[in-house]
Amino acid sequence: MRKLIPVSIFIITFFFSQLTFSQSEGPFKQLIIRGVTLINGNGAPPIGPVDIVVENNIIKKITVVGYPGVKIDPKNRPKLNASGKELDANGMFLLPGFIDMHGHIGGEAQGADWEYVFKLWMAHGITTVREPSGRGLDYALDLKKRSAKNEIIAPRILAYTGFGEGSEIEITTEEQAREWVRDNAEKGADGIKFFGAEPHIMKAALEENNSLGLRSAMHHAQMSVARWNVLNSARSGLTSLEHWYGLPEALFDDRTVQNYPLDYNYNNEQDRFGEAGRLWKQAAAPYSNHWNKVMNELIELDFTLDPTFNIYEASRDLQRARRAEWHEDYTLPSLWNYYQPSKISHGSYWHFWGTEEEVAWKENYRLWMAFVNEYKNRGGRVTAGSDSGFIFQLYGFAYIRELELLREAGFHPLEVIRTATLNGAEALGMADKIGSVEVGKYADFVIIEENPLSNLKVLYGTGAIKLTEENEVVRVGGVKYTIKDGIIYDAKQLLREVKIMVDKAKVEENFKLLQPGIKN
Repeated sequence: MRKLIPVSIFIITFFFSQLTFSQSEGPFKQLIIRGVTLINGNGAPPIGPVDIVVENNIIKKITVVGYPGVKIDPKNRPKLNASGKELDANGMFLLPGFIDMHGHIGGEAQGADWEYVFKLWMAHGITTVREPSGRGLDYALDLKKRSAKNEIIAPRILAYTGFGEGSEIEITTEEQAREWVRDNAEKGADGIKFFGAEPHIMKAALEENNSLGLRSAMHHAQMSVARWNVLNSARSGLTSLEHWYGLPEALFDDRTVQNYPLDYNYNNEQDRFGEAGRLWKQAAAPYSNHWNKVMNELIELDFTLDPTFNIYEASRDLQRARRAEWHEDYTLPSLWNYYQPSKISHGSYWHFWGTEEEVAWKENYRLWMAFVNEYKNRGGRVTAGSDSGFIFQLYGFAYIRELELLREAGFHPLEVIRTATLNGAEALGMADKIGSVEVGKYADFVIIEENPLSNLKVLYGTGAIKLTEENEVVRVGGVKYTIKDGIIYDAKQLLREVKIMVDKAKVEENFKLLQPGIKN
């Protein structure tokens, strides 16, 4: 018997197949963005109106063309070539393209493929992503090449390989470590993501990686951190710290090992994350001699902190994270299912999460944020990363939440933007190409109709809530254009296409988004 297709599935599938992809224009021989207010990534205050001239993806001219509230004299503006493209951005705000320093390109367990992830990133102004070991180097390098050729809608990708990935043998000697590092570089990787190894292996691998001019990141996993914390890494040449593991351990002044309960099991995710929320309390007090000494040494070593505050936020307020308004429209059913309480899925540690855990995590954040903010104040480099796809954090949206959390930590909004742009470019060794709006750099921009310095929430794809003078509740903001490599993308159209993907999956799977423990 022929199986009948439900009408709803047929309609959505047909609509999806007929969708015209009109979300991008370019590249252009010449592109002039007119009348915009520039919020640069270098800490400078906004200035405008300015016209920005781009030729073949390179910024050629940034011209101040007037004063606020005064009509612009056309004679003072750069001239448009016959084949040029003009983008009217009068009254809008332009920022450098955002850099996500910890962006996984989906995951098989989450059911999130690259097209879904990339459109969410690009819809939020993210034009460059550091992929810190995810679905394999070959997978990331293929997408990196396609992105560089602008064959797909995607941010610029830098691929970091998980140390030891692809090795047919366990790396147990220094020479094996060095050989793996050389092979990784020959394959085209941009760097290495470490989780931990024997100290002599770590030292040899970092030394070899640095000699090749590549960069590195590390999640100091609890299984190795007792013998190799962030100071060991930084002294051996590691260039950036992911999250914060390894940092409190370097700040211990009355112990050498975290105060684990005696029935702790690392494979129990609630044990792992529950006790992690009590770790900063065991470190040296803020501004104490040891605290200052560790911070000053890391800054002297030009070490980068990539805190990824957002990815742990559910730990301090689970209800907030799982009730985020974008889940209904933009979270895939498979991803939502992955987030649910589980003993298997990484980061789904809601076995019996409660008030005591959240109170501990709130204090954890207070101490963690104090270190990161002071690190920035003393001249240390801090970057913005999201680590989305886990713990109720959604690609793109989570990055904007990261910016809000940097603001909570004490960063001025201009410092937040610098963290999201120029600091990331410096950490990647790409400050000559991206990270700020300067003549000679690539045309990577975020354009928005609202001022993000006044309210970072306007950067969310769902916008910010506002009450008009007519007492009407409206949504304002959402990135209007994301420009990458001089190509203009309609950010809101990208979000609409993600919603269609999600709607289609919901119909096909007969899925209804329910909160944990609710059956219907």
